[in-house]
Amino acid sequence: MSFDIQELLPDPSRSTVAISPPVAGDGHWAGAPSAVAGDGLIYLAYRLRRPVGEGRGYAIVVARSADGERFEPLVTIAREQMAAESLERPALVRTPEGRWRLYLSCATPDTKHWRVDVLEADGPAAFDPAARRTVLPGGPKTGVKDPVIVRRGGQWHLWASCHPLADPDEADQMVTDYATSDDGIDWTWHGTALSGRPGCWDARGVRVSAVRFDGRQVHAFYDGRASAAENYEERTGIAGGADPAALTPLGSGPAAVSAHRGGGLRYVEILDLPDGGTRLYYEYTRPDGGHELRTELR
Repeated sequence: MSFDIQELLPDPSRSTVAISPPVAGDGHWAGAPSAVAGDGLIYLAYRLRRPVGEGRGYAIVVARSADGERFEPLVTIAREQMAAESLERPALVRTPEGRWRLYLSCATPDTKHWRVDVLEADGPAAFDPAARRTVLPGGPKTGVKDPVIVRRGGQWHLWASCHPLADPDEADQMVTDYATSDDGIDWTWHGTALSGRPGCWDARGVRVSAVRFDGRQVHAFYDGRASAAENYEERTGIAGGADPAALTPLGSGPAAVSAHRGGGLRYVEILDLPDGGTRLYYEYTRPDGGHELRTELR
């Protein structure tokens, strides 16, 4: 039976708030989730953010839950510990050997540049920022962040948001590039997998947030925006194709949005559960302009 990713589209009316921002109000966010199921628990990494000028993405939290809705923090990593001006979406991964990795999107201070560092530990509570190493350095012309990582067929697959740096006023633009690796450390890039469409709701930028393989087909959720003014309030779209390095946006408009403020519903994460069910986690704009992390059980 073929897989239909539309069956997993977020439906906020079915959702529960998993993580609220520590402070209410515009610019205070909890979101950008990455989740792993293991040892009878769900582990969740997410980003905490304050308004621009007050700290931006100031911490990444790794937490655990028995029911997927109520979480106990295990470790908090501050931006200062990563020598970063801001932290963006993490990727939490368990290796085939049972080790844990946390890939962290780090903004280089006083620039528009982003890089991705990795921490590795025996358990999700043991990540040590002092042991960080850079795995996706970006470059003078490109910032890279928000990795989505899938292991399949003995290979590591990665989709990351890439931003042009030549003109600082244009650095909010983004495409999603695709890379592969044998070990999740040394990556080989294969070009741009997903781009925005001129004149469409996703013209300014696209960022893959979740990927699923289905036989020879690849399905993805992605965040899109039409303009720089919609930065931070991306909506969710659907893309697909036969090649993980070449995804095509589907539909003429966003597939999932918030009913509030800018309509932001982004960073959708798909978590397969051991019992055969599925959980969604995503960042959702509230009436007060804050963002909260929501979950749905499917």
